[in-house]
Amino acid sequence: MNRSSRIFIAGGKTLHGQAIREQLLEKGYTNLVGSGEFEPDLKNHEELNRFYLEMKPEYVFLVAGESGGIALNQEKPVNLMLDNLICGINVLQLSHQWNVRKLLYLGSSCSYPRMAPQPMGVESLFTGPLEPTSAPYAMAKLTLGQLCQAYHSQHKSRFIYAIPANCFGPHDDFNPSSGHVIPSLIRRAHEAKMSGSPSLEIWGSGNATREFLFSRDMADAAIFLMKNYNDREVINLGGGTETSIRETAEVIAATAEFKGKLVWNTARPDGMPRKGLDCKPLSNLGWKPQVEFPVAIRTTYEWYLGQLDKQETEDKDNLDEPAKIDRKYDTSNR
Repeated sequence: MNRSSRIFIAGGKTLHGQAIREQLLEKGYTNLVGSGEFEPDLKNHEELNRFYLEMKPEYVFLVAGESGGIALNQEKPVNLMLDNLICGINVLQLSHQWNVRKLLYLGSSCSYPRMAPQPMGVESLFTGPLEPTSAPYAMAKLTLGQLCQAYHSQHKSRFIYAIPANCFGPHDDFNPSSGHVIPSLIRRAHEAKMSGSPSLEIWGSGNATREFLFSRDMADAAIFLMKNYNDREVINLGGGTETSIRETAEVIAATAEFKGKLVWNTARPDGMPRKGLDCKPLSNLGWKPQVEFPVAIRTTYEWYLGQLDKQETEDKDNLDEPAKIDRKYDTSNR
């Protein structure tokens, strides 16, 4: 992959897609096809086929599919599973059909069994039941990973499969009802501070641990793998450091300057008790994360504040515009 290669980010509007796009542009890869408003509908096979015919992408980052936290997984498991399966199958099939030179598919750490030995190595995949709160989504990700490997085996396609740690950063979903733990907590901590709330309720006990990966580091690792990894075997993508949900919440509260009390609702689920990845294979290839966790949280929080300011300005501009009156129903002169 060089700086003139035609590169397609399938799922460019997702957190992962936005981060990969920014990193590619920063590194001088400017020939991004299907970017932004020009991205085809991945669920529409005919439209996507026309895109491949016309744009002929050479390298594909497959990061498409809806995702969310425990709440969204429990509320809309069908939506999450179908969206990921349909988008992923279409992209993999057409990437093979149109002879894409190389494709990187990013799965999910939810694909590991709930009680997999920690840190989770790829040998643990399919060895036990999945975490019930995210099983349909995880099964979709597993299925696409298997399909990716099947293309590699049967057709010698250069399709590689990586499982990233829990990613967060700018362009994340900060909606508490659908977002993952870090963006949801950032928004709720900020709103609690602004409202002067004396406490902030958080689901679970706080004892569960996660390996978090800043989106900028994730994107850098994805590009690194596209250039340096060709094996059929799945590879974990992360830095190998776990953080408890309690510690995560404390860092976020301090960053947002929320002075109230953190209240743990143990009637709500924790999800998987531990979710760290064995990232030695990636480390042995020569990659490691660059951004420390508190710095990544601060950067994400500042981006979120910037979005609030932007929205406030847009709302003010809309209010300042003269009202458009439909004269057919105007009674002001009657």
